[in-house]
Amino acid sequence: MSRIPIVPRYLQGCGADLDILPGIISGDHVFLTGMTGSAPDGAMPQDPEDQFTGAFAKIGAVLAEAGGSLDDVVEMTSYHISLKVHFDVFDAVRKDVLKAPYPAWTAVEVAGLRRDGALVEIRAIARRG
Repeated sequence: MSRIPIVPRYLQGCGADLDILPGIISGDHVFLTGMTGSAPDGAMPQDPEDQFTGAFAKIGAVLAEAGGSLDDVVEMTSYHISLKVHFDVFDAVRKDVLKAPYPAWTAVEVAGLRRDGALVEIRAIARRG
């Protein structure tokens, strides 16, 4: 089975030093690397809602490059710093960008994330659009 790399233009530098692709097509699915909510210039917003919106925007960009959209997400796992503090804001953003039927979702509180200042990292699997 082939594996096709997915790298949207504005994410071309992301993860390059770690040899990580933003996404990869394999069979009928697109597998996405965990995305934080950093801005295209790499700056990490201080506002949680901006971070959460930014993370979903990156996921959407990868899926668009693969010919799909956020509507194609079938499963996601979100890793949170201070999950209970930010849950309501994250959930509101999630419901704004994802539509019913919502994907399967696991939310996990973690002690830390690789990216300093990040409050969330979201990984997802989507069907090919």
